[in-house]
Amino acid sequence: MTLDEKISLAKDLFKDYNLDFEFFDSKQDSYRNRVEFSIFHKDDEIFYAMFNKKEKYIIKDFALADQKIRDLMPLLLAKLNEKQKLRQRLFAVEFLSTKHDLSATLLYHKDIEEIKKELDELSKELDLKLIARSKGKKLVFKDEILRQSLNINSKTFHYIYNNDCFVQANTDINEKMISYVKNKLEKEKRKDLLELYCGYGNFTIPLASLFDKILAVELSKKNIEFALKNCELNGIKNINFARVSSEELYKALKKEREFFRLRAINLDDFCFSHILVDPPRAGLSKEVIELVRSYENIVYVSCNPLSLIKNLQELKEYKVKNLAFFDQFASTKHLECVAFLRKD
Repeated sequence: MTLDEKISLAKDLFKDYNLDFEFFDSKQDSYRNRVEFSIFHKDDEIFYAMFNKKEKYIIKDFALADQKIRDLMPLLLAKLNEKQKLRQRLFAVEFLSTKHDLSATLLYHKDIEEIKKELDELSKELDLKLIARSKGKKLVFKDEILRQSLNINSKTFHYIYNNDCFVQANTDINEKMISYVKNKLEKEKRKDLLELYCGYGNFTIPLASLFDKILAVELSKKNIEFALKNCELNGIKNINFARVSSEELYKALKKEREFFRLRAINLDDFCFSHILVDPPRAGLSKEVIELVRSYENIVYVSCNPLSLIKNLQELKEYKVKNLAFFDQFASTKHLECVAFLRKD
């Protein structure tokens, strides 16, 4: 699907909001930083593959992938085909790249302890950060931590994370999204920020300078571990990260229940002028809708325009001030959205 076709669909979907939408395009190839392929076995040889319904497609080169991934793909495949133990019962490969690093994860239907030596040799031969997984087991060779840096309004922010974290798959668009949010917020009166689904601090870190204090929550333990390290990397001291779900936070803020993981944070110390949400594709649950409507200003980052529309209809007391679309996955139907809402 072309960008013009996406723009037309988005305008039609949000036509009732009478807004001047903003659109941010993407590179058409070599942009995806996270890619997963199935492994197709034939005549004692393996191939990268993708499956669409019942059809399979052998992948020799994947033009949408970041160039570091494209360069590694044939080298890794050749090595795997040389080593029978490594290709047996291998069913998928995941690649993750940043501006500075690259890793590959091999997924097996067998005990990876049996091929630990061969995996270590593979990592050394390719000088590759390699992870192997099978049911209940994970092995790491060389390292699994990736370094990333984002340029937001001419300032560089530094991150570390691994492939257990949720990562925006298009670095260029990610930078544009964060810059867009920051530019809009700079024009508003601000006190403290509440952020739900904060991940490893992707938005939190660059927005820290705009607010007195930030409370950012995330259920994933690994994400929170990296978020805390990313604060240290960037010398930021006004963010409180907490490992609780958005629903648990709602109960804590309403004084319905106390949570051990919030014991070091006095929720009454915050004066939230804004709440930022970046939910999964299903959007906000009814409980989280009730939480967000406690605040005057909502920044809603959405990976699904349909769930965004549904949630906007539930938040009828808010006016949509700004709405932008980001072509996160070029040549697909997917659009990332950012909406700014203010209570009437």
